[in-house]
Amino acid sequence: MLLHLSTWQEIEDYLARSRTVVIPIGSNEQHGPTGLLGTDWMCPEIIANAAQKTGDLLVAPTFNIGMAQHHLGFPGTIALRPSTFMAAIGDWCKSLAYHGFEKIYFLNGHGGNVATIEAAFSELYAEASYAGRPRGFACKLKNWWELKGVMAIAQRQFPTGHGSHATPSEIAVTQWAYPDAIKSANYAPQVAPTGPIREALDFRARYADGRMGSDPGQATPEKGGELVAQAAASLIADVAEFSAEVAPA
Repeated sequence: MLLHLSTWQEIEDYLARSRTVVIPIGSNEQHGPTGLLGTDWMCPEIIANAAQKTGDLLVAPTFNIGMAQHHLGFPGTIALRPSTFMAAIGDWCKSLAYHGFEKIYFLNGHGGNVATIEAAFSELYAEASYAGRPRGFACKLKNWWELKGVMAIAQRQFPTGHGSHATPSEIAVTQWAYPDAIKSANYAPQVAPTGPIREALDFRARYADGRMGSDPGQATPEKGGELVAQAAASLIADVAEFSAEVAPA
């Protein structure tokens, strides 16, 4: 069930049977010479949308801008400051909680978001504590590649050249969902260098084409489809487990 394609009455009916909502979250940033700028928000959105077709999940609109300052050396990247990002996450969660949602599950597609999302959760929990709100409200963060079984498939598909940015696994997921947007390039070197992540000009100088340790040329739509199928099944199970959590007496 997609929140943005639902009416308010349908959401009210959903709340009668579930207080859990899934929010795909990512970033709009460069992903090398063949990766789409939306890769990091598209991957969790693709997986969540696939999961809700077979599981009883409510998927909120995708939070598609995140922490991407170090990619600003590449045109098309859009970034939020940590304070802005935290405030926006807080408002999203408080809006949903106002309607009765108690379990808010963020499916993340950008590693650079993790620290700030966790800090936003801490702010929400502190506010709830100071306000003396009833127990039960909880947020969860899950990177899509950490869903059960996903990384094992990626390691089998890409035993070398997977890397940490513009990876063939994430490129494959977008290729499966958007075959008309597949790009090609001659990579030099075939496997990109790796190293530290600092500010934008340093990143551009170290990683001229935007890749980190990866060879996206290995990606195919078929590999992406296998990854999406596993991730969607694992997401359904993980959300069900989260929904079933009961606050201690």
